[in-house]
Amino acid sequence: MLHVAWSPVYQYALPEGHRFPMIKYELLPEQLLYEGTLKQEHFFEPEMLDAEAILLTHTEGYWDHLRHQTLSAKDVRKIGFPMTRALVDRGRHIAMGTLRCARHAMQHGIAINTAGGTHHAFADHGEGFCVFNDVAIAAHVLLKEGTVNQILVVDLDVHQGNGTARIFRDEPRVFTFSMHGEKNYPHRKEASDLDIGLADGMDDRPYLDILTKTLAPLIERVQPQLVFYVAGVDVLATDKLGRLKLSREGCRKRDHIVLQTCKSYGVPIAISMGGGYSERLPDLIEAHANTYRVAQELYF
Repeated sequence: MLHVAWSPVYQYALPEGHRFPMIKYELLPEQLLYEGTLKQEHFFEPEMLDAEAILLTHTEGYWDHLRHQTLSAKDVRKIGFPMTRALVDRGRHIAMGTLRCARHAMQHGIAINTAGGTHHAFADHGEGFCVFNDVAIAAHVLLKEGTVNQILVVDLDVHQGNGTARIFRDEPRVFTFSMHGEKNYPHRKEASDLDIGLADGMDDRPYLDILTKTLAPLIERVQPQLVFYVAGVDVLATDKLGRLKLSREGCRKRDHIVLQTCKSYGVPIAISMGGGYSERLPDLIEAHANTYRVAQELYF
């Protein structure tokens, strides 16, 4: 059974005025239930991550500022949301969702968090609407436990996973791969283990060709015991922040390539949904929903 993390706080803990297009966290599960792709039994609500797990990735100073609500105005601006305790708690639920998805993936082959992919969060600060780095937290917990000894991060959000790259810069057990818009945010890139920067305006065919030629050889090289996949749909031509030109079908084929490749190599995959900022909600929801449809088609 496909296990899917979802909580009401994914949507309702966001500050007023910042809920669109974040309303996807509410509408996406409703769509998947309505069409029958998922049933209520597929969903689980993650609890709040504890401080011990957070401190495996984030610095004590940053955590203290978050829990005491003492971040500087400059650091709050970097995150991009007005700082509230509810926003911090939301991040803790999201990070726990990704950790629990990783555990479910180890058992069942795949699991999906309806939020997450907060890859702009560094160890000591947040950026770009990211408070905690959910993938980094989950990876550190699993490595500490000895559950896995080699992880591959496949980040296909249109924005480079700069925080993730920096956090794992000196960690050989985590290989970071980011395929992103070269001229898009963040303007100062970090060095992932493998970065592929894409030209503005790239459409389906060259994008999918690059991914196909890259992913299988990368898995053979890294030999991961777990893949974290950041499946942002801001690669769409309809995305107001993306600057690439993928069609909705191209985005679906991207997900199919990633999931089919992981399945063929027997590597569990934990998916975080990543970004998506299309102005028309049908474009946004359908593109995200395709990730679940492909998962169900290939695995169940």
